Amino acid sequence: MLNFNSEVEAAEALADKYRALKQEIAKVIIGQEDVVDKLLIALFCRGHALLVGVPGLAKTLLISTIAEILDLKFSRIQFTPDLMPSDILGTEILEIDDDTNKKYFKFIKGPVFANMLLADEINRTPPKTQAALLEAMQERKVTIAGENHVLDAPFFVLATQNPIEQEGTYPLPEAQLDRFMFNIIVDYPSIQEEIEIVRRTTTGTAEKVKSIMSQEEILFFQELVRKVPVTDNVIEHAVRLVNKTRISTEHASEQIKSMITWGAGPRASQYLILGAKAHALLRGKYSPDEEDVNAVAVSVLRHRIVPSFTAEAEGITADDIIRKLF
Repeated sequence: MLNFNSEVEAAEALADKYRALKQEIAKVIIGQEDVVDKLLIALFCRGHALLVGVPGLAKTLLISTIAEILDLKFSRIQFTPDLMPSDILGTEILEIDDDTNKKYFKFIKGPVFANMLLADEINRTPPKTQAALLEAMQERKVTIAGENHVLDAPFFVLATQNPIEQEGTYPLPEAQLDRFMFNIIVDYPSIQEEIEIVRRTTTGTAEKVKSIMSQEEILFFQELVRKVPVTDNVIEHAVRLVNKTRISTEHASEQIKSMITWGAGPRASQYLILGAKAHALLRGKYSPDEEDVNAVAVSVLRHRIVPSFTAEAEGITADDIIRKLF
């Protein structure tokens, strides 16, 4: 059982753990500091994350490394066009009792029953299978034959998408994208980072990582994040920022209105504040300010904004629009 004299002491312990986590992850993953930051923030906020990047950028390695360092049960699903909901959630099979010779149904758990689930190339599977996973993400339980099966906490889904190959894919609808706290862009490494990657990965040795945080600690710190106080002006800043993306409100400028077809909903405001709380705590602050909100804003908003045809024709991305909001 964790025992801290005060919430301030607990916050300091989380900041220390965060630094230790980053050091341990750096043994395996070169660079990608912003991606690691956002993943850890989402984890401590009980949120899910969507990672978008071309193949070969170590997305799977990063996620499995974090799971190992956090001592979490890790599961990976490679999404394909023929994947069925039962392949993810699990299924009931008919068995016979050896003693009574009676038949009964036994539930066999699917890979979704893990603490950290990697949904690889989620846009390669049909909407029915996507919806099955997204329901589990939202409800944190699976319903099979009318019976609820609760997922173990913490439960954290990381889905990946390849931004290049769009043929034969099923893009996630906006309503389903909204269930992800963050949309994180995984970019190419710098030349120096890639040199170090090649140096490390072309030898016969591999770095071993150690566990830094237990499940009990993760659950405790998730509760701690929610207890962080936030001033009214910071909440107002987050809500106004989201309102600027809605073309039906007076807060949106004429320039922004011409660039957006659809704006972000209230869930964006909630995630801005939650993300700001975790961002502040991980940096040794006891309450977030507007800078903490801004630090997570792009990842929270980029998948909740639908650029207009005019914006797309001019090569203006969701990220460009968000930066104009500031």
